Amino acid sequence: MGMRILKKALADGVSLGWVDADDIPDDVWSVNPCGTGSVAPVSEETLKEIEAMGLVDVMGDDALIEAVKELENYLGRSFGCVVAFEPGAGNTPDALVVGGRLGIPVVDGDYAGRAVPEDMQATTHLYGKHIWPFTAVDRWGNITIVKTCANPRIGERLGKHLALAAFGDASTAITPIPAREMKEVLVRGTLTKCLAMGRARRQALERGEDPIGAIVEITDGWRLFEGIVTGKDWEDRDGYMFGTTHVRGTGEYEAQTLDVWFKNENHVSWLNGEPWICSPDMVTFVRARTGEGITNTDIKQGDDVVALGIKGLEAFRTEFGLNECTGPRYFGFDIYYRPIEELMAERS
Repeated sequence: MGMRILKKALADGVSLGWVDADDIPDDVWSVNPCGTGSVAPVSEETLKEIEAMGLVDVMGDDALIEAVKELENYLGRSFGCVVAFEPGAGNTPDALVVGGRLGIPVVDGDYAGRAVPEDMQATTHLYGKHIWPFTAVDRWGNITIVKTCANPRIGERLGKHLALAAFGDASTAITPIPAREMKEVLVRGTLTKCLAMGRARRQALERGEDPIGAIVEITDGWRLFEGIVTGKDWEDRDGYMFGTTHVRGTGEYEAQTLDVWFKNENHVSWLNGEPWICSPDMVTFVRARTGEGITNTDIKQGDDVVALGIKGLEAFRTEFGLNECTGPRYFGFDIYYRPIEELMAERS
């Protein structure tokens, strides 16, 4: 979806790019245009239910733009910049295309530093900013304005249930805050870093070099594991895709196993049955030959993969960050979080 909307925007002559946050005046208002919902594939049963209701996709790729316009109308003010919620395969292109089509600058940064399933894993939540008021527009043309929420967790729940009601996803415009507040919580430079990583991977392939090594160098990360996916247990529940990917090691990892639990994105892992790298640090799968990323929607039995590790944001390693935002205990696991760099030092 992300590649499709980017290519369509470029074909339409839309200029895509970003600016440094400091180039945005403090009194300008910022907005997050982003999709919400499960990343699980749509079932045949759901498709039949959509057909039985007589629903027609009348919004297409304009749903996010409409969500931003509806929030502007509700607030009685215009937005002067766009911020990506996360560096994600869908939500980063969403921000770029919305900004480009509306002629609004896109800020070089985001509010999570990695792809995440919930608002609780965003720096806005970590530092006490809230997502409301927000608007939600689905592809069927339903428009909702959420004026206020009792707390951030119910705000997240409301957004996901609007996506559930729309059979899987909704386009939202959230976190309307002045640029001075945006700059206080922004994870800076992540769009530039993502572009550098993509270019490094592509150029390595063109030179016949190791694309995965290029990714590791750009991210200051680690090559954690390689092997064959032996299975993926998953369920579509409460607006998220939950599951565990199982990998059997090959090469130097022969006779070892890696299991990675995900809630849309990967958050808890076990190496040979023992707890290992957990959020806020990242375990991400790429294809062994090309280094191309694989979402949990698409990864499947038989895939030849490499698991990469990347350090998460230091800000989430506080007691509040781990227990109330993104640590293993937040996700319901009785696992003590250990920083990835400590685990890697022990391994070397």
